[in-house]
Amino acid sequence: MSEKKEIKLTPAGYTEIEEEVIRLREQERPRIIQAIKEAREQGDLSENADYDAARDEQGKVEARIKELEYMLEHAIIIDAVPKGIVGLGSIVTISYIDDDDDDEEEYKIVGSLEADPTENKISDESPVGKALFGHKVDDIVSIASPNGNYNVKIVSIA
Repeated sequence: MSEKKEIKLTPAGYTEIEEEVIRLREQERPRIIQAIKEAREQGDLSENADYDAARDEQGKVEARIKELEYMLEHAIIIDAVPKGIVGLGSIVTISYIDDDDDDEEEYKIVGSLEADPTENKISDESPVGKALFGHKVDDIVSIASPNGNYNVKIVSIA
């Protein structure tokens, strides 16, 4: 038997997945079906590149819909973030202890499926996310990295 994995999502992450499923079902699927229909009308399917491309795209869209439906089915929505403690959904501002600059960085702790470093959304399973999890404002936290450990101070939690 395959083990069912819980998928931790914030409410916003769950909504994004729902919206993508709806878009794929209601917009992409009908568009692809129409493209297949038009390609069939061109005649010989054995040498029809438009038909092959549309069928390939259909397979990808259907696979993505199944993947997203699985995520929604196994999602655990983390909505109640404990006040003052870093948890899933927390927005954490940190400063680097050994850094001469007083630069601060802000991260949102999310489930692994929502992680997007370009938007400062880090996974609760990442080294930084794991290290910060459960800590409070003014805590000094040691974070493991390939270049050795470094320390950060939690400045604020929202």
